[in-house]
Amino acid sequence: MTSDYLESVKKQFAYYKMLGEKTFSQLTDEQLLWQYNAESNSIAMIVNHLSGNMLSRWTDIFITDGEKEWRNREAEFAEINPAREQILQKWNDGWRVLLDTLDSLTDADLERIIYIRNMGHTVTEAINRQLAHYPYHIGQIIFIGKMLCDQEWKSLSIPRGQSESYNAEKFAKEKRREHFTDEFTDEK
Repeated sequence: MTSDYLESVKKQFAYYKMLGEKTFSQLTDEQLLWQYNAESNSIAMIVNHLSGNMLSRWTDIFITDGEKEWRNREAEFAEINPAREQILQKWNDGWRVLLDTLDSLTDADLERIIYIRNMGHTVTEAINRQLAHYPYHIGQIIFIGKMLCDQEWKSLSIPRGQSESYNAEKFAKEKRREHFTDEFTDEK
């Protein structure tokens, strides 16, 4: 493994964080709390779960198990009614721990063994596990956002009907090596 892997996953996590934030910005405070039914999760609940998972998994990864004793996973899915600021604070707290941990890793750390519920993972495996888990839930956030915004939804990727022009723009450029998320981070 090389540092290219670490740089790539940092960019991918940042990309999914940005997708969540662009969804939040399109929603009202009430919509962040909306649930389709009693068995479904609100965006606030999903954020609560993501934050709890990130804090648990990425705090002291080489010292303690990734499922911390202080984590209450069941409470992450309890019906809650926080203000937008509280939701965003939880969101940012979780991402800060994840991204700070990734920033602290070296190539040599990638093959070290860490534990999640007493199951050994290389750091690479743990990163890959979460790189599947977090986008899964962020996809749920986006789906809820699209349903709630309906016709007012602003696309987070290639808008409908614009694939041809998007591809034409891409193929008009010379072949180059870049991460797919670079074009999105340049927008900021």
